[in-house]
Amino acid sequence: MPHTEADIREMLDRIGVESIDDLYSDVPSEVIFKEEYDIPEAMSEVELRKHFEELGRKNSRLVSFAGRGVYDHYSPSVIPHLLARSEFYTAYTPYQPEISQGTLTYIFEYQSIICELTGMEASNASMYDGSTAAAEAMFMMVASAKKKNRVLVSSTVLPQVVEVMKTYAHFHGVDLTVIPEKDGVTDLDAMREEIAKGDVAGALLPTPNKYGIVEDFTGVADEIHAAKGYLAIYADPSALAVLRTPAGWGADVACGDGQSLGMPMQFGGPYLGFLACSKGMLRKMPGRVVGATTDADGKRAFVLTLQAREQHIRREKATSNICSNQSLMALYATIYVALMGKEGLKEVNRLSCDGAHYLCGKLLETGKFTKVFDRPFLKEFVLETSLDVEKMNKALAEAGFAGPVDLGGGKVEFAVTEQRTREEIDRFVEVIASI
Repeated sequence: MPHTEADIREMLDRIGVESIDDLYSDVPSEVIFKEEYDIPEAMSEVELRKHFEELGRKNSRLVSFAGRGVYDHYSPSVIPHLLARSEFYTAYTPYQPEISQGTLTYIFEYQSIICELTGMEASNASMYDGSTAAAEAMFMMVASAKKKNRVLVSSTVLPQVVEVMKTYAHFHGVDLTVIPEKDGVTDLDAMREEIAKGDVAGALLPTPNKYGIVEDFTGVADEIHAAKGYLAIYADPSALAVLRTPAGWGADVACGDGQSLGMPMQFGGPYLGFLACSKGMLRKMPGRVVGATTDADGKRAFVLTLQAREQHIRREKATSNICSNQSLMALYATIYVALMGKEGLKEVNRLSCDGAHYLCGKLLETGKFTKVFDRPFLKEFVLETSLDVEKMNKALAEAGFAGPVDLGGGKVEFAVTEQRTREEIDRFVEVIASI
């Protein structure tokens, strides 16, 4: 609450200053703003609510057929109600484990879920988004490989993820090499040529990839391990309910964005980055790891097993500066998976897959689209169109749809989730067919 005049006077007297302006006497006058602030007049609560409603009406609530790393999955209504409980909403970093058992319990549950989805042995809790989780996976491989400073990343990884990795690599002195793609998938022969040079600390590959294709990485981990390198898989956690896990591919690290676990698209966030690894790389993982133990009375209790961060150990020994408690979104993912269950997650993918293949077939029937890749896909796919993409997406927006992502050169990428009904898909195709 604002200080009263008496409060301000008392504080100024205590420190021996005549006025608030005297507090800034060392600041050059030319940098001090002396004009009136250009801010609106105060509003009543009724006026403010109306103002925000007017602003909200400027947004177009479109039925989404776009993807590329952000998907319109169903979010059960109970989640925001549970998240808004004060004991969750105000929880911060559990510095005192003995009085933070509730927070530590759900973090432990989150880690357990990520380990089950990825097949890995350990998970942290957690990262800000998939891109930064991929960058941390890159650092983990370099730190584990020792004296090797080069990491390979497939060009079929989402472009926004690759760009963040490039930024992190540049400022940490990591040599990041992008492996080319061939027919929509990673060019494994090109990757083998790079591995043969003997200086590769690790490689990061996607499942599914940026085109929605499910790539085959059989034997890749063995080749990388033979060269004393590590394998990281960037994965869609929702899709891992039905696809082979990173551990199933022989990966040492798994990372990705948890947005597909029911998180609203929200104009880009907040989302969740997950990071998991094999037990051997645990000490190279940033953030915190919660473990289960027993207390002095033999009762089950939870503790901070690992905190390899600069607030707890010498700064130069820290693995990362991931500090703030990102576990609110980890709790979101935990509640979502607990509500959906194993069969629910499988059903999400079955409906998404059925809808995507149905839409693909209907679009091809219009004669305005052709296949770009003859590869297996789950909920996302790329087609080439003879239509003007900008004109098509404008027509779709006017009809209430968020159209496909424009990849350039007439190529467009569609995504379908379990939220899209057969009626919506048919109407979507009708609009396109009428252009």
